[in-house]
Amino acid sequence: MTAVSAANVKVLRERTGLGMMACKKALLEAGGDIDKAIENLRKASSIKAAKKSGRTAAEGVVVVKLADDQHSGVLLEVNTETDFASRDENFLAFVKTALTEAFVGQQQEVAVLMEGELEEARKQLVQKMGENVTVRRLAWLTAQHGVIGCYVHTNDRIAVLVALKGGDATLAREVAMHVAAVNPHVVHAGAMPQDVLDKEKAIIKAQPDMAGKPEAIVDKMIVGRINKFLKENSLLDQPFVKNPELTVGNLVKQAGAEVVSFVRFEVGEGIEVANVDFADEVAAQLEAAQSSS
Repeated sequence: MTAVSAANVKVLRERTGLGMMACKKALLEAGGDIDKAIENLRKASSIKAAKKSGRTAAEGVVVVKLADDQHSGVLLEVNTETDFASRDENFLAFVKTALTEAFVGQQQEVAVLMEGELEEARKQLVQKMGENVTVRRLAWLTAQHGVIGCYVHTNDRIAVLVALKGGDATLAREVAMHVAAVNPHVVHAGAMPQDVLDKEKAIIKAQPDMAGKPEAIVDKMIVGRINKFLKENSLLDQPFVKNPELTVGNLVKQAGAEVVSFVRFEVGEGIEVANVDFADEVAAQLEAAQSSS
């Protein structure tokens, strides 16, 4: 059997948008010939679904599943192109299947999760809906000496997992709800990444009221504003959303618990969506149709 190089798999993925395993299989069947593999894929209608992968899927849902003992939980984001499609019963059935497979198989990576039947189901769904569908990311949390809590915001657009050491399910859910609402960066100030701090310092230093001040004064002002930034973006220092007179840190401390970690997914965060003029989009589609006829 002809060996398939990683470089050729990469080229075929870039040209078709298909997954790694699908590209590897197509190249094996085509004897390593990329053009022949593409031709075979076109005949099998595989590329018809893959071509849609170039369209931005920034809508969708985030879903969560906890173990019965609440010592572990998984968070999953699945995207579509439009909010309307994210309410489609076929899409939601696919999401449920993906979440179950991730949970039962304890999958840690989307690429592994999407091997085999689930990827085939995704491509069939793309064909049926006429929209791109992507399983974008997943995350696990475990708490061997505590509990995992979850909170899913209205319309499944924001979901949170929180791991506590000590405490109970009710407390964990309360903290998860706070994380959903306020969106802290880190659990505590010491966990803030250095690159985030450096970027914030540069922003502060460039602000107009820093101009012309002695360096010692500027440095002192930067320290003060960085401390404020840390307090506002560290979970334990934030005023609890349901009782602003109490910080989240004090809330969990009073319950004899500690926040170990959290994960927060919001649909489409970090995805750049191109602003396309509707008339231009229609014209482009008509041009594509004419060129293919």
